[in-house]
Amino acid sequence: MSPGWIVALPVAKVEIVQVVLRKLGRGSRAVTGRLVRAPRKGSVVVIEFSDGMHEYVTTPVKRVLRLAQRDVFYIETVNSRYRLEVRDRERALEDASSG
Repeated sequence: MSPGWIVALPVAKVEIVQVVLRKLGRGSRAVTGRLVRAPRKGSVVVIEFSDGMHEYVTTPVKRVLRLAQRDVFYIETVNSRYRLEVRDRERALEDASSG
């Protein structure tokens, strides 16, 4: 390419997902926030609180089960079991420019 050319790069789309994470068992509270990382075997689940400064982090995931046709997941980690319910999905543009 010559230095005078302008190249248009595609805009990356990021899906913002608001979730509720509930630990299964007695005496547990619900954690509501933005899902930072999708639950995958071997990685931790990270929920960012609405203040943008605090996070809830689980131990590494052992298993993920999704209920058919619903945005409800059951997650088993090294130490606990959780129910993750997707509340809201929103499409956002990252690095959007009009120039």
